[in-house]
Amino acid sequence: MQIPELILRQLYTLGSLENTDTGVQFSLKNRLTDVELAGLSKVAIDGEAADLSAVTLSFGDGGTTTAQALGQEGNVPFALRQIVDVTIHDTMLEVGRHEVELGFEAAGLGELTFSVQDAIKGEEAVDNDPSHKIPRASGEDDYSPKQAAVRRSFAEQFAGSKLDHVGHFSVDPTTLRGNIEHFTGVAQIPLGLAGPLNVHGEHANGEYIIPLATTEGTLVASYNRGMQVINLSGGVKSTVSDDRMQRAPVFVFDSAREARDFRGWVHTNWEPIAAAAEATSSVAKLLEIDTYLANKFAFLRFNYSTGDAAGQNMVGRATFAACSWILEQDWPKNNVRHFYLESNFATDKKASMVNIMRTRGKRVTAEAIIKREVLEQRMRVTPENLHYHAQIANVGAFMSGANNNGCHSPNLVTALFIATGQDVANVSESSAAIVFTELTNDGDLYMSITIPSLIVATYGGGTGIGTQRECLELLGCFGRDKAKKFAEIVAGAALAGELSLAAAISSNDWVSSHEKFGRNR
Repeated sequence: MQIPELILRQLYTLGSLENTDTGVQFSLKNRLTDVELAGLSKVAIDGEAADLSAVTLSFGDGGTTTAQALGQEGNVPFALRQIVDVTIHDTMLEVGRHEVELGFEAAGLGELTFSVQDAIKGEEAVDNDPSHKIPRASGEDDYSPKQAAVRRSFAEQFAGSKLDHVGHFSVDPTTLRGNIEHFTGVAQIPLGLAGPLNVHGEHANGEYIIPLATTEGTLVASYNRGMQVINLSGGVKSTVSDDRMQRAPVFVFDSAREARDFRGWVHTNWEPIAAAAEATSSVAKLLEIDTYLANKFAFLRFNYSTGDAAGQNMVGRATFAACSWILEQDWPKNNVRHFYLESNFATDKKASMVNIMRTRGKRVTAEAIIKREVLEQRMRVTPENLHYHAQIANVGAFMSGANNNGCHSPNLVTALFIATGQDVANVSESSAAIVFTELTNDGDLYMSITIPSLIVATYGGGTGIGTQRECLELLGCFGRDKAKKFAEIVAGAALAGELSLAAAISSNDWVSSHEKFGRNR
């Protein structure tokens, strides 16, 4: 099995190269998969091979062996996430950049080699003033209530202010590894409930209470009003029409001709590229690769399905593996001049037309027919007035260049994202929306919203943390096989907010509602 060098380089911990009392030391961490080491054949710095009898490996559990003895009495386990410190004794390096090269044998994988660039820091690059360093503890201790209190005390002394509320929390800090660094406390945001909302989806069917975390007055009340009107009109119909997540690397060539030929090469080698990508995950599936050419660049937009995870990290890892395989092949090896894993064409955490057209996350539509009598009695506006207002608002959105012709769907997305542990920065993509209204033959109002890039997860990330998990469970959306259900609920709730605010503006109730419910001054 051939493992590309780009993948193997992930074993090395950048920034770990340093001079110690006993010699030069650097660290390796298994970021790939469980494996057994059968031997270490080479350790070299700047092309000069070290004497293996002077090289030791410390495995973190107290076990230490020399490179020369590694594997002589049987293979040595190197588990996923295990750390190994490598020391070249009686050797010191000058300050600056150095090339580190390793060769080793792994059971079932054969001889593997890779090289990386790292640097020895000079004294001027090291800040030894503890008063300007956020306190940290080693290992699991850094995620303890005690260590969080130490950081709060440091911050209070540093800034001369108090953190009384930040330190009150119910979540177990030891469960937050992988979610946050330098854990200090929590930011408490008020949580309100709207609904229930009656949803008729392919994955969500029933009534759902919607938890919204916000500090904006009238917001929960507005959504609640919209949900009541939708329910009285028969509920909302939600449909997920597409589901994909992207990573977009760029390959640089000598000319546009090589970039064009590379597009054909990628098409011809689709199967091994997909196999390399999907080998990194049991969930990620490569759907297609879109190629866009400009100048002498080939932008590849890898599209994946990612199950119930939002999937940005998942597709990043998969695309890195695929591109590593590509760069090991003869034609790309001879013609690619530069490679970058992200070209900004995936537009991660940014609104873009390519996401609106091609989908990033879930493409979901919610639609409802609002009965005339309900609209007039509950919102004091006729279907004709609201529809006419919508046409004028379309002109305003067009003139402004906005990515959303509706009223405020990002309000719902943000409040629900915070409540349920989503990556809130994904509101950038999820802020795009297409709202449409028309009058029915019966004189009622048809209204729909399409969110073309709704990025949601019900598994992984921040979804399992205390209150966030509780809110997902309130919706029946925590865990696997729930992401599309959650997307259908989000879209339905967003439509309720569009209806409520549009009606408030059309009937001139908007300012008076804010004055009544939203004043805190």
